[in-house]
Amino acid sequence: MPLTLEQYVEKIHDRPDLPWPPAPKIDAPKAKPSLTAMPVKCVFWTVYGTLVSVPTGDIQFEHEKDFITAAALEKVIKEFKMWNSMSRKPGAPSEYMRELFNKALSTLRLTGGGGEKFPEVQTERIWDDIVKKLQQKEYTFDAMQYGTLAEYVKKIAYFYHASIQGAGAYPGAADALTQLAGRGVAQGLLADGQCFTAAQLERCVRQQNPDFELRAVIPPAMQIVSSDRKARKPSDTLFKAAAELAAGRGFVPAQVLHVGSNLERDIGPAKRHGFRTALFAGDKTSLTATGEQLKDPALRPDALVTELPQVLDLVE
Repeated sequence: MPLTLEQYVEKIHDRPDLPWPPAPKIDAPKAKPSLTAMPVKCVFWTVYGTLVSVPTGDIQFEHEKDFITAAALEKVIKEFKMWNSMSRKPGAPSEYMRELFNKALSTLRLTGGGGEKFPEVQTERIWDDIVKKLQQKEYTFDAMQYGTLAEYVKKIAYFYHASIQGAGAYPGAADALTQLAGRGVAQGLLADGQCFTAAQLERCVRQQNPDFELRAVIPPAMQIVSSDRKARKPSDTLFKAAAELAAGRGFVPAQVLHVGSNLERDIGPAKRHGFRTALFAGDKTSLTATGEQLKDPALRPDALVTELPQVLDLVE
Protein backbone atom coordinates (compact mmCIF):
# COMPACT_ATOMS: atom_id res chain seq x y z
CA MET A 1 0.00 0.00 0.00
CA PRO A 2 1.39 3.45 -0.90
CA LEU A 3 2.64 5.69 1.88
CA THR A 4 0.40 8.56 2.86
CA LEU A 5 1.92 12.02 2.59
CA GLU A 6 2.30 12.11 6.39
CA GLN A 7 4.06 8.72 6.40
CA TYR A 8 6.30 9.77 3.53
CA VAL A 9 7.35 12.97 5.31
CA GLU A 10 8.33 11.00 8.41
CA LYS A 11 10.15 8.29 6.46
CA ILE A 12 12.40 10.40 4.25
CA HIS A 13 13.76 12.38 7.18
CA ASP A 14 14.93 9.13 8.75
CA ARG A 15 17.16 8.31 5.78
CA PRO A 16 20.85 8.97 6.51
CA ASP A 17 21.64 9.39 2.79
CA LEU A 18 19.48 12.51 2.44
CA PRO A 19 20.90 15.78 3.81
CA TRP A 20 18.37 18.45 4.85
CA PRO A 21 18.89 22.11 5.66
CA PRO A 22 18.58 22.82 9.39
CA ALA A 23 15.76 24.82 10.92
CA PRO A 24 16.67 28.51 11.09
CA LYS A 25 17.95 29.96 14.32
CA ILE A 26 15.37 32.02 16.15
CA ASP A 27 16.21 35.67 16.72
CA ALA A 28 13.83 36.86 19.41
CA PRO A 29 12.99 40.57 19.30
CA LYS A 30 12.91 42.76 22.37
CA ALA A 31 9.21 42.65 23.11
CA LYS A 32 7.09 42.56 26.23
CA PRO A 33 4.05 40.30 26.23
CA SER A 34 0.63 41.85 26.64
CA LEU A 35 -1.76 39.22 27.93
CA THR A 36 -5.42 39.74 28.72
CA ALA A 37 -7.82 36.85 29.22
CA MET A 38 -10.68 36.78 26.72
CA PRO A 39 -13.83 34.65 26.28
CA VAL A 40 -12.08 32.44 23.71
CA LYS A 41 -13.57 29.08 22.71
CA CYS A 42 -11.67 28.52 19.46
CA VAL A 43 -8.11 29.32 18.33
CA PHE A 44 -7.07 29.52 14.68
CA TRP A 45 -3.31 29.36 14.13
CA THR A 46 -1.04 30.68 11.41
CA VAL A 47 1.54 27.99 10.59
CA TYR A 48 4.69 29.44 9.04
CA GLY A 49 6.20 32.17 11.16
CA THR A 50 3.97 31.32 14.14
CA LEU A 51 3.99 27.57 14.82
CA VAL A 52 6.76 26.62 12.37
CA SER A 53 9.96 28.53 11.74
CA VAL A 54 11.25 28.67 8.15
CA PRO A 55 13.76 31.03 6.52
CA THR A 56 12.07 34.33 5.55
CA GLY A 57 9.08 33.32 7.68
CA ASP A 58 7.10 31.95 4.74
CA ILE A 59 7.17 29.18 2.12
CA GLN A 60 9.25 30.10 -0.91
CA PHE A 61 9.12 28.59 -4.40
CA GLU A 62 12.82 29.26 -5.02
CA HIS A 63 15.71 29.98 -2.69
CA GLU A 64 17.22 33.44 -2.84
CA LYS A 65 20.58 31.80 -3.57
CA ASP A 66 20.53 30.19 -7.00
CA PHE A 67 22.99 27.45 -6.12
CA ILE A 68 20.70 26.16 -3.36
CA THR A 69 17.75 25.97 -5.74
CA ALA A 70 19.97 24.20 -8.28
CA ALA A 71 21.14 21.70 -5.66
CA ALA A 72 17.55 21.01 -4.61
CA LEU A 73 16.49 20.37 -8.20
CA GLU A 74 19.46 18.03 -8.72
CA LYS A 75 18.39 16.22 -5.56
CA VAL A 76 14.84 15.85 -6.92
CA ILE A 77 16.10 14.52 -10.25
CA LYS A 78 18.22 11.89 -8.51
CA GLU A 79 15.65 10.88 -5.87
CA PHE A 80 12.79 10.43 -8.34
CA LYS A 81 14.94 8.99 -11.16
CA MET A 82 14.00 11.61 -13.73
CA TRP A 83 17.26 11.93 -15.65
CA ASN A 84 16.58 9.30 -18.30
CA SER A 85 13.43 11.12 -19.43
CA MET A 86 14.97 14.60 -19.48
CA SER A 87 16.25 16.54 -22.46
CA ARG A 88 19.96 16.19 -23.18
CA LYS A 89 20.46 19.91 -23.60
CA PRO A 90 23.92 21.31 -22.81
CA GLY A 91 24.38 22.27 -19.18
CA ALA A 92 23.58 20.75 -15.81
CA PRO A 93 20.37 18.73 -15.45
CA SER A 94 19.14 21.26 -12.88
CA GLU A 95 19.19 23.99 -15.54
CA TYR A 96 16.70 22.12 -17.70
CA MET A 97 14.58 21.23 -14.67
CA ARG A 98 14.58 24.86 -13.56
CA GLU A 99 13.39 25.87 -17.01
CA LEU A 100 10.45 23.48 -16.67
CA PHE A 101 9.79 24.64 -13.11
CA ASN A 102 9.82 28.35 -13.93
CA LYS A 103 7.60 27.91 -16.97
CA ALA A 104 4.99 25.98 -14.95
CA LEU A 105 5.18 28.46 -12.06
CA SER A 106 4.79 31.47 -14.36
CA THR A 107 1.82 29.91 -16.14
CA LEU A 108 0.06 29.16 -12.86
CA ARG A 109 0.68 32.68 -11.59
CA LEU A 110 -0.84 34.13 -14.76
CA THR A 111 -3.83 31.81 -15.07
CA GLY A 112 -4.52 30.51 -11.57
CA GLY A 113 -6.25 33.55 -10.06
CA GLY A 114 -9.78 32.95 -11.28
CA GLY A 115 -10.87 36.36 -10.05
CA GLU A 116 -9.28 35.94 -6.62
CA LYS A 117 -7.55 39.16 -5.53
CA PHE A 118 -4.82 37.27 -3.66
CA PRO A 119 -4.37 33.97 -5.54
CA GLU A 120 -2.26 31.09 -4.27
CA VAL A 121 -0.16 28.84 -6.50
CA GLN A 122 -0.50 25.14 -5.69
CA THR A 123 3.03 23.79 -5.77
CA GLU A 124 1.91 20.24 -6.59
CA ARG A 125 0.50 21.56 -9.88
CA ILE A 126 4.01 22.67 -10.88
CA TRP A 127 5.27 19.12 -10.41
CA ASP A 128 2.18 17.67 -12.07
CA ASP A 129 3.04 19.69 -15.17
CA ILE A 130 6.69 18.59 -15.07
CA VAL A 131 5.93 14.89 -14.53
CA LYS A 132 3.41 14.87 -17.38
CA LYS A 133 6.03 16.36 -19.68
CA LEU A 134 8.50 13.68 -18.61
CA GLN A 135 5.89 10.97 -19.16
CA GLN A 136 5.86 11.95 -22.82
CA LYS A 137 9.41 10.59 -22.81
CA GLU A 138 8.47 7.30 -21.13
CA TYR A 139 8.95 8.45 -17.55
CA THR A 140 7.37 6.15 -14.97
CA PHE A 141 7.17 6.03 -11.19
CA ASP A 142 6.42 3.34 -8.63
CA ALA A 143 2.70 3.68 -7.89
CA MET A 144 2.94 0.94 -5.25
CA GLN A 145 5.29 3.18 -3.27
CA TYR A 146 4.03 6.65 -4.14
CA GLY A 147 0.36 6.18 -5.04
CA THR A 148 -1.51 7.93 -7.84
CA LEU A 149 -0.04 10.77 -9.88
CA ALA A 150 -1.92 13.25 -7.69
CA GLU A 151 -0.34 11.72 -4.58
CA TYR A 152 3.08 11.42 -6.20
CA VAL A 153 3.43 15.09 -7.14
CA LYS A 154 2.55 16.17 -3.59
CA LYS A 155 5.45 14.07 -2.31
CA ILE A 156 7.80 15.59 -4.87
CA ALA A 157 6.59 19.05 -3.82
CA TYR A 158 7.39 18.38 -0.18
CA PHE A 159 10.78 16.87 -1.02
CA TYR A 160 11.72 19.95 -3.08
CA HIS A 161 10.55 22.54 -0.57
CA ALA A 162 12.15 20.70 2.35
CA SER A 163 15.39 20.77 0.36
CA ILE A 164 15.44 24.57 0.03
CA GLN A 165 14.01 25.55 3.43
CA GLY A 166 14.76 24.02 6.79
CA ALA A 167 11.83 23.97 9.20
CA GLY A 168 11.29 23.51 12.92
CA ALA A 169 8.54 24.13 15.45
CA TYR A 170 8.90 27.21 17.60
CA PRO A 171 9.65 26.48 21.28
CA GLY A 172 6.54 25.58 23.21
CA ALA A 173 4.46 24.73 20.13
CA ALA A 174 3.68 21.20 21.33
CA ASP A 175 2.76 22.41 24.82
CA ALA A 176 0.52 25.19 23.53
CA LEU A 177 -1.37 22.93 21.13
CA THR A 178 -1.81 19.99 23.49
CA GLN A 179 -2.71 22.04 26.57
CA LEU A 180 -5.34 24.04 24.68
CA ALA A 181 -6.82 20.77 23.47
CA GLY A 182 -6.76 19.47 27.04
CA ARG A 183 -8.81 22.47 28.13
CA GLY A 184 -11.41 21.67 25.49
CA VAL A 185 -10.57 24.66 23.29
CA ALA A 186 -11.33 24.02 19.60
CA GLN A 187 -8.37 24.66 17.31
CA GLY A 188 -7.88 25.17 13.61
CA LEU A 189 -5.39 26.32 11.01
CA LEU A 190 -5.96 29.60 9.19
CA ALA A 191 -2.77 29.78 7.24
CA ASP A 192 -0.89 30.33 4.03
CA GLY A 193 0.56 26.96 3.12
CA GLN A 194 0.78 24.12 0.65
CA CYS A 195 -0.51 20.57 0.25
CA PHE A 196 2.16 19.31 2.65
CA THR A 197 1.81 21.99 5.34
CA ALA A 198 -0.21 19.90 7.80
CA ALA A 199 2.20 16.97 7.43
CA GLN A 200 5.19 19.26 7.89
CA LEU A 201 3.63 20.89 10.94
CA GLU A 202 3.00 17.49 12.50
CA ARG A 203 6.57 16.35 11.89
CA CYS A 204 8.04 19.55 13.34
CA VAL A 205 5.91 19.40 16.49
CA ARG A 206 6.82 15.72 16.94
CA GLN A 207 10.42 16.81 17.43
CA GLN A 208 9.15 18.29 20.71
CA ASN A 209 6.56 15.61 21.52
CA PRO A 210 6.94 12.26 19.68
CA ASP A 211 3.36 11.30 20.57
CA PHE A 212 1.80 14.37 18.97
CA GLU A 213 -0.94 13.70 16.42
CA LEU A 214 -2.19 16.73 14.54
CA ARG A 215 -5.61 15.37 13.67
CA ALA A 216 -6.29 14.67 17.36
CA VAL A 217 -5.71 18.35 18.14
CA ILE A 218 -6.71 20.06 14.88
CA PRO A 219 -9.01 17.83 12.81
CA PRO A 220 -8.71 18.08 9.00
CA ALA A 221 -12.11 19.77 8.80
CA MET A 222 -10.65 22.68 10.82
CA GLN A 223 -7.57 23.13 8.63
CA ILE A 224 -7.93 26.13 6.33
CA VAL A 225 -4.81 26.30 4.15
CA SER A 226 -4.31 28.73 1.28
CA SER A 227 -3.41 26.13 -1.35
CA ASP A 228 -6.69 24.28 -0.74
CA ARG A 229 -8.69 27.51 -1.16
CA LYS A 230 -6.49 28.91 -3.97
CA ALA A 231 -6.28 32.17 -2.03
CA ARG A 232 -3.59 33.72 0.15
CA LYS A 233 -3.90 35.99 3.13
CA PRO A 234 -5.23 38.64 3.52
CA SER A 235 -7.94 37.26 1.23
CA ASP A 236 -11.47 37.34 2.65
CA THR A 237 -11.89 33.84 1.20
CA LEU A 238 -9.84 32.35 4.04
CA PHE A 239 -11.30 34.41 6.88
CA LYS A 240 -14.89 33.86 5.75
CA ALA A 241 -14.18 30.13 5.70
CA ALA A 242 -12.85 30.33 9.27
CA ALA A 243 -15.91 32.29 10.41
CA GLU A 244 -18.21 29.70 8.83
CA LEU A 245 -16.36 26.81 10.49
CA ALA A 246 -16.53 28.53 13.85
CA ALA A 247 -20.24 29.28 13.42
CA GLY A 248 -20.84 25.64 12.52
CA ARG A 249 -19.45 24.72 15.94
CA GLY A 250 -21.58 27.30 17.71
CA PHE A 251 -18.94 30.02 18.15
CA VAL A 252 -19.50 33.70 17.42
CA PRO A 253 -16.52 35.68 16.04
CA ALA A 254 -15.78 37.27 19.43
CA GLN A 255 -15.10 33.77 20.81
CA VAL A 256 -12.50 33.07 18.11
CA LEU A 257 -8.83 33.97 18.54
CA HIS A 258 -6.47 34.19 15.56
CA VAL A 259 -2.74 33.97 16.30
CA GLY A 260 -0.29 35.21 13.67
CA SER A 261 2.92 37.18 13.21
CA ASN A 262 1.92 39.60 10.44
CA LEU A 263 -0.25 42.62 11.20
CA GLU A 264 -1.47 43.21 7.65
CA ARG A 265 -2.01 39.60 6.61
CA ASP A 266 -3.06 37.98 9.89
CA ILE A 267 -4.25 40.50 12.46
CA GLY A 268 -5.94 43.15 10.30
CA PRO A 269 -8.26 40.83 8.32
CA ALA A 270 -9.03 38.79 11.45
CA LYS A 271 -10.17 41.96 13.22
CA ARG A 272 -12.35 42.92 10.24
CA HIS A 273 -14.18 39.62 10.65
CA GLY A 274 -14.73 40.21 14.36
CA PHE A 275 -12.12 37.78 15.69
CA ARG A 276 -9.97 38.32 18.75
CA THR A 277 -6.30 38.60 17.78
CA ALA A 278 -2.86 37.81 19.19
CA LEU A 279 0.40 38.87 17.56
CA PHE A 280 3.22 36.35 17.92
CA ALA A 281 6.40 38.36 18.43
CA GLY A 282 8.80 35.52 19.08
CA ASP A 283 11.06 35.83 16.05
CA LYS A 284 12.37 38.86 14.16
CA THR A 285 12.35 36.88 10.92
CA SER A 286 8.61 36.29 10.88
CA LEU A 287 7.38 39.32 12.83
CA THR A 288 5.94 41.91 10.46
CA ALA A 289 4.84 44.90 12.50
CA THR A 290 5.98 48.51 12.71
CA GLY A 291 5.44 50.98 15.50
CA GLU A 292 3.08 52.99 13.30
CA GLN A 293 1.05 49.91 12.45
CA LEU A 294 0.69 49.00 16.10
CA LYS A 295 -0.89 52.43 16.71
CA ASP A 296 -3.50 51.78 14.00
CA PRO A 297 -6.75 50.53 15.61
CA ALA A 298 -7.46 48.45 12.50
CA LEU A 299 -4.19 46.53 12.96
CA ARG A 300 -3.51 46.69 16.70
CA PRO A 301 -3.83 43.19 18.21
CA ASP A 302 -5.76 42.39 21.36
CA ALA A 303 -2.72 40.63 22.80
CA LEU A 304 0.98 40.19 22.14
CA VAL A 305 2.71 36.88 22.91
CA THR A 306 6.44 36.27 22.85
CA GLU A 307 6.20 32.56 23.66
CA LEU A 308 3.51 30.25 22.30
CA PRO A 309 2.32 28.80 25.64
CA GLN A 310 1.31 32.34 26.62
CA VAL A 311 -1.75 31.81 24.40
CA LEU A 312 -3.08 29.72 27.29
CA ASP A 313 -3.21 32.91 29.39
CA LEU A 314 -5.54 34.49 26.84
CA VAL A 315 -8.23 31.84 27.32
CA GLU A 316 -10.58 32.48 30.24
